[in-house]
Amino acid sequence: MVLLALLVIGGVVAVIVWQPWRAWADAAPPPTSGAAASASPSPAASAAPTPSGSASPTASPAPNPAATGAPGDEEPEVLPCTTGDVTVTAVTDQSAYGTGELPNLSIQLVNDTEAPCLINVGTAAQTFEITSGSDTWWRSTDCQTEPSDQVVQLDAGQTVTSAAPLVWDRTRSSVDSCDGDRQNALPGWYNLTVAIGGIESVEPASFTLR
Repeated sequence: MVLLALLVIGGVVAVIVWQPWRAWADAAPPPTSGAAASASPSPAASAAPTPSGSASPTASPAPNPAATGAPGDEEPEVLPCTTGDVTVTAVTDQSAYGTGELPNLSIQLVNDTEAPCLINVGTAAQTFEITSGSDTWWRSTDCQTEPSDQVVQLDAGQTVTSAAPLVWDRTRSSVDSCDGDRQNALPGWYNLTVAIGGIESVEPASFTLR
């Protein structure tokens, strides 16, 4: 199982090659790790949020401490986003999946405040988890390799949603089965929860497999 990068400019290799968080790829600074996350073929791709209701993204890169300006022109310091600042929502493309249909999993971020804040949306800060009752079926971090950080600025009131979903292949993940066979998910109800930048989704997104 693999967590693929959000906002990693170089892109990530899982089942396919993709560019996570494409909406901010041009605006955001390069990852601090200098490397994109990579993964074994497993039930994961990832989400690429773009500003809701906008044809062109407007998310801002993290401020550059080295930038200077005329006296009195300094912008106020942008602080890290907190749980009270941002709402994180887990999203699935359908509420029910027939035989052979693969769930597309996404994430949405909303800055609920009137001020911008900084949030780490790199692979090191992402978690997708699927459960059924008390049974945890899949974690995006189980087979993650080379996690990276990517800090971006989420503007006041901005909503960012996935442009490229993470696709779950309906198998059980395990740190011991990254390169081996995995149990196929059984028909029934499942819940998706996500977390990013240390902020967890408010409630799970529920769906069924048939």
